[in-house]
Amino acid sequence: MKAIIAATAVAATLACGTALAADDPVALTKEFKGDCLVCHAIDKKMAGPTWKAVANRYAGDASAQDKLTEKVIKGGKGNWDKETSGMVMPPHAAAPNKEQISKIVAAILALK
Repeated sequence: MKAIIAATAVAATLACGTALAADDPVALTKEFKGDCLVCHAIDKKMAGPTWKAVANRYAGDASAQDKLTEKVIKGGKGNWDKETSGMVMPPHAAAPNKEQISKIVAAILALK
């Protein structure tokens, strides 16, 4: 009986940890070994826009998920020139992969 309770507790803890990570762009970035945190933070201005600013700008945009996933993969400039002083976002085509980048983007877009 104790073994069943312990196993259930471990499973619940793992499930909670996984659920929390799926909603946390910082945790996902670290898990997928991305370098996003060099230029971005959730609510602290760095070289790139804050992730909350990104979420606010694209709130209600049904195409944002696909558009931003592609932007991260291919890189680019022009959308945040005022905030970045024209700094270019480099492409991230190799790591994390497209599926992982899509998960990070979804977590960013879910920020309030």
